[in-house]
Amino acid sequence: MSLKCASFFAGVGGIDLGFHQAGFQTVYANEFDDYAADTFECNFDIKVDRRDIHIVPADEIPNFDILLAGFPCQAFSVAGYRQGFDDEKGRGDLFFELIRIMEVKRPRIAFFENVKNLVSHDNGNTFKVICEQLDLLEYKYIPYVMNACEYGNVPQNRERIYIVAFRDKEDYANFKMPLPISLTQTIQDVIDFDAEVDEKYYYSEENCSFYKQLISAMKNKNTIYQWRRVYVRENKSNLVPTLTANMGTGGHNVPLILTNQNKIRKLTPRECFRVQGFPKTFKLPEQSNGRLYKQAGNSVVVPVIYRIAQSIQDAIV
Repeated sequence: MSLKCASFFAGVGGIDLGFHQAGFQTVYANEFDDYAADTFECNFDIKVDRRDIHIVPADEIPNFDILLAGFPCQAFSVAGYRQGFDDEKGRGDLFFELIRIMEVKRPRIAFFENVKNLVSHDNGNTFKVICEQLDLLEYKYIPYVMNACEYGNVPQNRERIYIVAFRDKEDYANFKMPLPISLTQTIQDVIDFDAEVDEKYYYSEENCSFYKQLISAMKNKNTIYQWRRVYVRENKSNLVPTLTANMGTGGHNVPLILTNQNKIRKLTPRECFRVQGFPKTFKLPEQSNGRLYKQAGNSVVVPVIYRIAQSIQDAIV
């Protein structure tokens, strides 16, 4: 069954891509960041509504069956200030805008993605409020924390919470979250250790003040490293560490590799999108690397989204 989706905080369209792969169709997308919206429009035949969600009237949104929302997580993230609904930049109240829209549109299903820390933030009170709001709308829901390497066959250590909410009891009763699967993909499947890339991605004594520390620590060509401000961290699990939005604010945040030519470089934006499970065919527009790194880190692991969307598809048939 091909249900229609409306996507909020759509970013570059990672959630939409996973649902599209499972047979759903996005008919509306809202994204406030122009650069992310440009990337979305490169890959989907949709004109993105770029207005602030606070001023989008619910009756202007076309009818849809599934609400998709990876609502901004900085207010809840371990990496942020953990301010939750009291976030001074106004990001914490954005969830209530989704509730406002759900109250009017009454979608059959709502899908939310956020950081794992959403569950524990403010001693569980933030998550409690979210659940209470869904209860007030009489939606039944299932929250589940999944790691990309366990549920998406993607070699990244990335834990996120996924919430699937159902308006109809029958859909809820039929739905089951995906089970873990084996990790068969390796970092070599998503990162090319042989490739010669643009010179700007390589570190050297001339362009890197901590190059000697990198040379001293980076000996393994089969893993990922990070510069952690004062030391080099080797990820011995052979997984890419969680990609973050602040990769766009400084090179030290981008994972590093020792290439097969014994050169040290950071991952390219394309490789970061591949680490998130985006296909090679996904188009990246002409934008600064900083913006593309931010978009990759802000996005989702597409194969995990696809598996949940597939489970939804199975539940509603």
